[in-house]
Amino acid sequence: MPLLHLENVSHAYGRQAVVEDLSISLEEGEIGCLLGASGCGKTTVLRLIAGFERPSAGTIRLHGETVASTASLTPPEKRHIGMVFQDYALFPHLSVGDNIAFGLTDKASTRQRVEELLGIVGLAGHGGKYPHELSGGQQQRVALARALAPRPWLLLLDEPFSNLDVELRERLSLEVRDIIKQTGTTAILVTHDQHEAFAVADVVGIMNRGRIEQWDTPYDLYHRPATRYVADFVGQGVFVPGEVVSRNAIQVELGRLDSSVPVDCGADCASCGRGCRLDVLLRPDDVIHDDNSAIVAEVEKKTFRGAEFMYTLKLASGARVLSLVPSHHNHAIGEKIGIRLDVDHVVAFTAAPQ
Repeated sequence: MPLLHLENVSHAYGRQAVVEDLSISLEEGEIGCLLGASGCGKTTVLRLIAGFERPSAGTIRLHGETVASTASLTPPEKRHIGMVFQDYALFPHLSVGDNIAFGLTDKASTRQRVEELLGIVGLAGHGGKYPHELSGGQQQRVALARALAPRPWLLLLDEPFSNLDVELRERLSLEVRDIIKQTGTTAILVTHDQHEAFAVADVVGIMNRGRIEQWDTPYDLYHRPATRYVADFVGQGVFVPGEVVSRNAIQVELGRLDSSVPVDCGADCASCGRGCRLDVLLRPDDVIHDDNSAIVAEVEKKTFRGAEFMYTLKLASGARVLSLVPSHHNHAIGEKIGIRLDVDHVVAFTAAPQ
């Protein structure tokens, strides 16, 4: 039985539907993530799970117990849920230790629990300090320790790193994953940042207009997107026109793509037969720089990334692809370079209307 289960959950503000027919499950000890653009409904889902909102349809269960439905609503304080907010929400007049202890009722074991959590979040010896004496990253770890202190069934994290700079956000996201895993806590993160989602979560749900497009591992979201929206949203890449030449092959301008499994257009096509027109997704790592290749493309744009360049390449037809190339291959704008394909996963969808 999953620790968290949402079944056909919907919610609206007045006539405006913000969550529609959403179903997800999370096993005990898993970290999930709701990922999507602003306004897609991900924070509303978090509020529904926390008990701040009542669903207009569907049910929410925790440990097999119904905590929300159209007929009943368990209040937030009785759901065994911890929450970490975007702005930390620490009490400025309380010490770090007192902030962490705030939600604990067993005073006999409070000191031991606070010291344990200070060690887990890497702040041993900081219990007597006040929030303003800590960095942003340290304050967020205090907020995490406070949420973990009562040993919640489920931890909810609402855009917890958005107030931090990029470098600190990347480092802290890995630290937070380690802390959550170390404590064996089940958690759900809400974010619009793909790197953050993939660094922290075991399973990610791509949200679009209140619906889950795909609930899957980061690897499969990138390499096996279920819908065109997911393929376009996750990572970088471009669609190029292709044509099915056999059950396991598609011809594109850059050559023939052979698939280890029959060509699948995803949900957009019931069956792909010879001659079927498709849009094929090519990631930057699918397009390889090769001076010996007979196929050439013109360097139209370039972005230096330290160890590599991201090139935008213009093909003979006028179509464009992206390619990641080691930075010692420093080609000029307008230069023509040899390229070839090296595609492990063929991802294709029915050709979009022109």
